Formats: sequence, structure tokens, C-alpha cells
Amino acid sequence: MPTFMDVHEGMHVTPEQLAEAHQRDVEAQKGTGVEYTRYWLDSKAGKVFCLATGPNKAAVAAVHEKAGHPAHELYEVNEGR
Repeated sequence: MPTFMDVHEGMHVTPEQLAEAHQRDVEAQKGTGVEYTRYWLDSKAGKVFCLATGPNKAAVAAVHEKAGHPAHELYEVNEGR
């Protein structure tokens, strides 16, 4: 299953608000084949980074759209070791 990293800008949120947004993703991903697994917050820059697996880029993007916070950028990535 491909892995994706997305970037949200202008997200001047608290860690608690971000956890709530992630929970909306978890609800929105049901039945889509997408799984949002991790997220990171740079509160000073107002950026959020999310890691997900899914069948394709469009499916991953659609989950954030449905949850109400579309990503500004979305990349298919491969983990290095």
C-alpha cells in the first residue's frame, strides 16, 4: 500500500485541536482503504504534517476533504532506512 505525506499551512492550532482534527480524519477514513497513522505540528510555522497509507493520492486527499481540512500539498513517499 503506498504511503503519503501531506502538508497543511495556516494551521495555528493547539496540540489538543490537532488531536480533534485527527479524530475527524479517523472517522472520515472508514471504508476508504485510507489510514492516517501519524501527524506532526510546527505551531510556530502554523504547519501540520500527516502520514497516511492508502490506495492512491486521490483517496488520501478525499479523506482530509471530507474531514474539513484539505491539505495544501500531498506527496507519495518511501521510507528510507
